[in-house]
Amino acid sequence: MKHRLIPNPTQLPPGTCPCTWAGTWVGMRPGIHRVTRGRPVVALALAMLVAPVLLTHAQAACTRLRIGADPAYPPLHWYDGHQMQGASIDMARRVLDELHIPYEIRYQGPFTRIMKLAERGEIDMVATLKKTPEREQFLLFPKTAALSNPVAVFQSRERAFAFHTRQDLIGHRGGITRGNRFGADVDDFVKASLDIEEADTPESNFNKLKVGRIDYFLTGYFVGMAYLLKRSDEASFVVPSTYLADTPNYLALTLKGACADKLEAIDAKLLQLKKSGVLDEIIKANLARWRTSSLAREAP
Repeated sequence: MKHRLIPNPTQLPPGTCPCTWAGTWVGMRPGIHRVTRGRPVVALALAMLVAPVLLTHAQAACTRLRIGADPAYPPLHWYDGHQMQGASIDMARRVLDELHIPYEIRYQGPFTRIMKLAERGEIDMVATLKKTPEREQFLLFPKTAALSNPVAVFQSRERAFAFHTRQDLIGHRGGITRGNRFGADVDDFVKASLDIEEADTPESNFNKLKVGRIDYFLTGYFVGMAYLLKRSDEASFVVPSTYLADTPNYLALTLKGACADKLEAIDAKLLQLKKSGVLDEIIKANLARWRTSSLAREAP
């Protein structure tokens, strides 16, 4: 059988791939390597290409689920100066503890930044928020909602007007907190039919409402009531018993995060806790916690 000498890869002509020199077995000589015919060499080359991909996938595994939340939306979620607190945070903890999924929760800036982190996959869960078509582009929502947070129409007691349907808001000046969304149907109506201006915080909106710069403030009922508890002038405001909408809030996972594959397990656990009444108890406990917190007692 004839043999062909195969040069050492270090001695190949510049720009030549070693795998193109595959041949039959040859004897071991200085400057000469044994190689087999093409298939094993190609397999080796493919393995070398695939290895970094496998490593990257392993690094992206859900080893610790990173949770972000709006730091100024009590009693659902707020930052007390040391750590994140609230019903949404406690619900996330309860679900993940029972599923034995490691997690971390820390303050990461205002809600607008939280959403940017979620879009880039730099956090794995947002706790909690409403579902909108825009958010569904980068968030995965479970079937089971964590809680219901009705959208209320807060007004100044001195300038209150009758509110029974959304059409009653037309012709009045309204306010919302920057980044808040209330669901596709409400958001479309707000954009198309209402005169709305944004402010950075609920506190700013209540201040504008008190002095007459706006006629009403749209926000979640729970957060609105929580901020009224914080103020010394809560008697200056009223909220009609009719809501603009009653839409659910979700523990949403990020599409680009490392823990998207946990969605089904989280949904099943949420459903179990909801049926047992645990989620409702968490909301009640956090309303009480906010009412007695030092932040709630501070004057604006």
